[in-house]
Amino acid sequence: MASVVKRSPLVDSALHIIKGSICAILRIPTGRSTDRVSVSSSTIGGSITINALPNEPSDEQKSLIIANINNKIEENQPYMVFRISRKQAEDLYRDTMYDKFNVPESVTELRLVCLEGWNLNANINPVVKSTGLIKRIDVTKWKHSQAKETLEVSFTVEGTKAELSPADLGSERSLDELPLLVNAVPYVPDDYMSQPDGQCGGAATQEVTPWDVSAGEGGIDYAKLIRDFGCSAITPSLIDRMEALTGTRPHRFLRRGLFFSHRDLNILLDKYEKGQPFYLYTGRGPSSESLHLGHLVPFMFTKWLQDTFNVPLVIQLTDDEKFFFKENLTLEEAHRLAFENARDIIAIGFDLNKTFIFSDLDYIGTMYPNICKIQKKITYNQSRAVFGFQGSDNVGKSSFPAIQAAPSFSSSFPTIFGEKSNLFCLIPQAIDQDPYFRVTRDVAPRLGYVKPALIHSKFFPSLQGHKTKMSGSVATSSIYVSDTDAEIDTKIMKYCFSGGKDNIEEHRKYGADLSVDVAYEYLKYMMEDDEKLAEIGDKYAKGELLTGEVKKILINELQTIVRNHQANRAKVTDDMVHQFMDCNRESLKQYGSGMMMKRRQGPQVVVPEKH
Repeated sequence: MASVVKRSPLVDSALHIIKGSICAILRIPTGRSTDRVSVSSSTIGGSITINALPNEPSDEQKSLIIANINNKIEENQPYMVFRISRKQAEDLYRDTMYDKFNVPESVTELRLVCLEGWNLNANINPVVKSTGLIKRIDVTKWKHSQAKETLEVSFTVEGTKAELSPADLGSERSLDELPLLVNAVPYVPDDYMSQPDGQCGGAATQEVTPWDVSAGEGGIDYAKLIRDFGCSAITPSLIDRMEALTGTRPHRFLRRGLFFSHRDLNILLDKYEKGQPFYLYTGRGPSSESLHLGHLVPFMFTKWLQDTFNVPLVIQLTDDEKFFFKENLTLEEAHRLAFENARDIIAIGFDLNKTFIFSDLDYIGTMYPNICKIQKKITYNQSRAVFGFQGSDNVGKSSFPAIQAAPSFSSSFPTIFGEKSNLFCLIPQAIDQDPYFRVTRDVAPRLGYVKPALIHSKFFPSLQGHKTKMSGSVATSSIYVSDTDAEIDTKIMKYCFSGGKDNIEEHRKYGADLSVDVAYEYLKYMMEDDEKLAEIGDKYAKGELLTGEVKKILINELQTIVRNHQANRAKVTDDMVHQFMDCNRESLKQYGSGMMMKRRQGPQVVVPEKH
């Protein structure tokens, strides 16, 4: 009788990583693509044979497959295990989780193992808790059969521990955590898609795209956005971990749930804990002379991130995008507005020694090699599905996603990080920009780059209510950083939607509805004092404070913030703007070696006049 080979959980864990990497690089569906799997009797390892591959991968593709295997181990990504009825699994994922060989019809329940965005497989064998428990995977042999159209990959795997304990194995999760099909695997064929990627779906009253945000009477349903976009909620434990690692109190935007979801923030914190470098990237589309408060929010948070983690930052001014998407905006005017918006951004207080601000029109030549690589990996069908482009749209719109993606990869900044650098990137943004970076994260493995991490903010609401975000195209919906005290007073008193009652008697009796009150929502963003904010909310909800009184409190807060901003902006000279836009500064060259600056204990305040 043949001896039974003991199957280490490391082997099945490695199989998920290897298969996902092959499917991502060769752009093939995971479903029915595994021809067979074998386990070695002499080493911890084995082989996996993938079918439907008439051509042998090139040396470059093999190198990318190995690079992505190593990246996945370094990410320390968790294996998600689910028990689910077969019917529900097939309704959600069709045959994405199946190998070539059939599961008997008598099996009515499946055990799914998922590395989100990488591989999904119906598998009864145990896996480790996360990829970080694997020390290394060595590909020992590539064997391609042209006649059978198969690729056999042999490998060995080594764990970080001499022996695995039950605590090291992946445990079953709630079905509430099941990922969407588009987030479960690296490639989904077009005919698998029941609706275009990036569409929110669900209630027709809610629409969230990079250009339009609208909702019904209840406002934006952010829990639904997390489900539909396939993001992860920022949990209290994640915020606590950030505080423990940085020694800095979490920003009020985190404390109050205003930055509410993320992609791979946990992986970023793992890297930071190990002292590995990363950088920040955010941006602004210049279409107006000055920023409004909604524009200010991501920059305020980005400054806090820069100060807290003590890392470099790149800020993209997408003057080309605004030219493509604004019918009446000239290219020259978009470029001029980029320079003006840079003044507002600098006035927020970013550190000159760690910050590079660039206009696409000025810098695109340096990024162009990466832009070309990205463009070649995005199909028109994918671009149209994600962004909703129509045949009548100018071609500049279709090409732009690759331009916005390029700063996510550190090699786009060769004079700062080095031509061959591959640093981890964190992108603070409003949730409506997520479609751009879902495409970016899809492309990254196929270029051998690490996926950027994302952290999403809620929308800063319009003065008229929570149904849409503050917009520069509607002057009466916005508070600009260029507004006077009188203009702020008028806008808040006249246009700011109230959750208070229609008359004083009713208000004193029933109080305000804080969930729809815009003035209180603005205070959540702008007032630093938690106790004072809570006291205002409590008294307002009980009717002890009137709407006019709360609006007056808000007006004082906003006037102070805007006056301070205007004072800082007045100190921003043309020369200062040019310094921030110079990528060849000596102060930025310290990052060329991939070094990470020492952790800071608490934030550093940097004001423009020190530059």
